[in-house]
Amino acid sequence: MSSNRISTEIISNKILLIRGQKVMLDKELALLYEVKPIALRQQVSRNKERFPKDFCFQLNDDEVDLLVSQSVIPSKSALGGHNPYAFTEQGVAMLSSVLRSKRAILVNVAIMRAFVSLRETLSLHKELAVKLRELEQKVGGHENAIQEIFRVLEWLRKEEEKPKGKIGFLDLP
Repeated sequence: MSSNRISTEIISNKILLIRGQKVMLDKELALLYEVKPIALRQQVSRNKERFPKDFCFQLNDDEVDLLVSQSVIPSKSALGGHNPYAFTEQGVAMLSSVLRSKRAILVNVAIMRAFVSLRETLSLHKELAVKLRELEQKVGGHENAIQEIFRVLEWLRKEEEKPKGKIGFLDLP
């Protein structure tokens, strides 16, 4: 992944939802930054004050098992003997300050764009859901009125079919 242009779509596919937060795993970030995962983790451990729990956290065994079962991670052995770290958007931003390379800056900009794009997409889906709910409510109110109109039309049709008494003068013998 050494191209100068990093696809926002590729990055978006690497963003996961864990513990209710959108995060990226250390292994994926190391690939993007073109550093070894251990080097990335070392920089994080050397700069712990820059990575509070809302920026970066280590996954527990249950979360790792869930990621393996969902095929996000091929197997536990692919993790290299440790549970991965998950970085929130703020944690990713902080990574660029501790990695200090041109590549880190380039990757960080692309990741920030991916997070923004994901937020915009989620926002659009929420707006569409609200509009659909409003439309359902409007149609729901009209549905009863439309059914009543059809009931009245059916009643009128049946009334028209009933035999009518003769109207007019009677023929006298």
